[in-house]
Amino acid sequence: MLEIKNISKRFDDFSLQDVTFTVQQGDYFILLGESGAGKSMVLETIAGLVAPDSGKIILEGEDITLEKIQCRKIGLVFQDHAIFPHMTVSENIAYSLHGTELTRKEKHEKVKTIANELGIGELLKRKPNSLSGGELQRVAFGRSLIQSPRILLLDEPLSSLDARLKSDLRRLLRSIHHKGQTILHVTHDYEEALSLGTKIAVIDKGAIIQTGTPAEVFHHPQSEFVAHFIGVKNFFPANLQRNNGFTRACINNNIRINIVTTAPEGEGFILIRGEDVILSSTPVETSATNNFKGCVEEIVQNSAGIEVTIRVGFELQALITRESLEKLGLKAGSDCWVHFKATAVKFINK
Repeated sequence: MLEIKNISKRFDDFSLQDVTFTVQQGDYFILLGESGAGKSMVLETIAGLVAPDSGKIILEGEDITLEKIQCRKIGLVFQDHAIFPHMTVSENIAYSLHGTELTRKEKHEKVKTIANELGIGELLKRKPNSLSGGELQRVAFGRSLIQSPRILLLDEPLSSLDARLKSDLRRLLRSIHHKGQTILHVTHDYEEALSLGTKIAVIDKGAIIQTGTPAEVFHHPQSEFVAHFIGVKNFFPANLQRNNGFTRACINNNIRINIVTTAPEGEGFILIRGEDVILSSTPVETSATNNFKGCVEEIVQNSAGIEVTIRVGFELQALITRESLEKLGLKAGSDCWVHFKATAVKFINK
């Protein structure tokens, strides 16, 4: 288990602020944030490349805050691979075994085993300049994994790869994790976080602002920043009100949305997932208690489907299929009806 306790570090124009989170044994822990949020600085602090001004780093019950880099038993894979260009693949992977008591034969067997597991067993005699980006990243993984690290730190390991290579390496990382390796992975890509992580911490401006499982973070963002960062479009300032047994969220001072929540009255935000918004070309009988007539402003295809923006006194995005779009005959300027249930609306206290 890795415990990061109130780590702070101040630079001239940036600082980490009481960063605290716990990576349990066997976690695939994602540290998610935009560029410049402080993600890499957190990794460098854990690895021992940067000394914190305050706070503690506890690994398996041992305080390693001031421990030498080589004594931390932590593997670190950089974004740019950091492979030695004058060495072969075999020599790069074996590099961290220098100074150990292993014999040459034992080192060779260990390198061969790791390389085969990573799918680069046939490349051991090659030089880095003859390798693809994905192959270079596998070499970097091998150089760290051969140390049998207590935790593997990954700094944006897939950011420079094309879609096919990213998919291949995601499968590889899942395989490494399923074999028992604890991983702390830094990324700005929320799809990467969803496909790999068992736990996620969101960092913004040097501070952790939300931690939880992927489902908790992506379905129940606790701040406007998290909602916008993960691509939730229907996120609005609102005032929660209760009157005559009804609970409503008031937005834009005059639009009232029915909601089911136990949250206290007051200011906050509402969130409505695009998948929960139903469209129709005419009024229909529905169990949904939120029904608005609107006008289609824009229709855009994205990786998840067709995103339709409708103005109903405010801009609302619905996510539908191509078949639904064709069936409804929607286009920019069309009138349509919007429906969503009270239970589909989430309220977050400000």
